[in-house]
Amino acid sequence: MNLFFARHGETDWNRQKRIQGSADTDLNESGVAQAALLAQHLETNGIRPERIYTSRQKRALQTAQIAADTLGVACVVRDGLEEIHFGLWEGLTWGQVKEQYPEEFTAWYENRRYQRTPMGESYQDLLDRLLPSLRSLVKEETEAACCGPHSHSLLLVTHSAVIMSLMAYLNNTPFSQMASRYKPDNAGIVRVKGEQLLI
Repeated sequence: MNLFFARHGETDWNRQKRIQGSADTDLNESGVAQAALLAQHLETNGIRPERIYTSRQKRALQTAQIAADTLGVACVVRDGLEEIHFGLWEGLTWGQVKEQYPEEFTAWYENRRYQRTPMGESYQDLLDRLLPSLRSLVKEETEAACCGPHSHSLLLVTHSAVIMSLMAYLNNTPFSQMASRYKPDNAGIVRVKGEQLLI
């Protein structure tokens, strides 16, 4: 089974380089166009997902619905795909975080997998809700597959931190390197084999 993880399209906060986290922002005009291009990219490459699963946050849900309408497949909200909650840092730029929360930022930066942001989550907290959801999904879809599990494809529309932390976890990469190695562009796609999640 192939899981294609896609980051949502662009929002105004992306453009302004503000931390979004749990904030429920909408796609901007560019983001809407990127969502349509995401679907076209899948079609061009012969990828037709059986279903599209999405975070319930508007920027992901809007991206997923545009892609689903283009591809003619169902779009289903899936708990666990939500972006990391950055707490008091949401709405700020990283420069503002460093200025306003210097001690907390340093502690987080040096141990970001396990260190929570003020009133927010750590990346491990994100993984603790993401991985059970994905493992359950793979099992559900494998049992329901009508064409064999190896030909089954799903599109999961989610968020930057979700994709980066998942890839760092699967590849045993230090979380300090995940942004430099795995940060996806808006509407960027990463493929993961379903069996990797069951190990």
